[in-house]
Amino acid sequence: MKINLRGKNIEVTDALGQYVEKRIGKLDKFFDTETEAQVCLSVTRENNIIEVTIMLNGMILRGEESTPDMYASIDQVVEKLEKQVEKYKTKMNRNLRQKSVKRMIKADPEESVLLEDEPKVVRVKRFAMKPMTVEEAILQMNLLDHDFFLFFDADVEAVSVIYRRKDGDYGLIEPEIS
Repeated sequence: MKINLRGKNIEVTDALGQYVEKRIGKLDKFFDTETEAQVCLSVTRENNIIEVTIMLNGMILRGEESTPDMYASIDQVVEKLEKQVEKYKTKMNRNLRQKSVKRMIKADPEESVLLEDEPKVVRVKRFAMKPMTVEEAILQMNLLDHDFFLFFDADVEAVSVIYRRKDGDYGLIEPEIS
């Protein structure tokens, strides 16, 4: 696993870097292909924060932990990511089994098999999108009292999402075709 480590308001010592590589590298056993992890260590007044993002087959695994001790934060985020990986693998295996059962049903329509309830779309919402700037989108989001807002960004000429972060600032998600 390739680990890109950076620090914000903290000097990443060799010992800390090795600990991160050892603990995050432990997740490599779950992946068949070479993966990349983005790790950001940061320090605020009394909290040591670690944010880890791993791209996996088009999906994103993300974990964030904050404790007074950086090493404890690292351990907790690894546990969180391990649970996410297990959940992802269980979901993938369930989908494979269900596809197999669906093929059986198609092969023998006389035989009825009950399938597990799959998540389904229960509501579709459509709205007209006029081109707007990021500032206009933030204003519109705040007027609607939402935590996120989907809009057509006039600057980049693409659909984007603006969202309110935990710290009160805003985040912008711009699509990138991979």
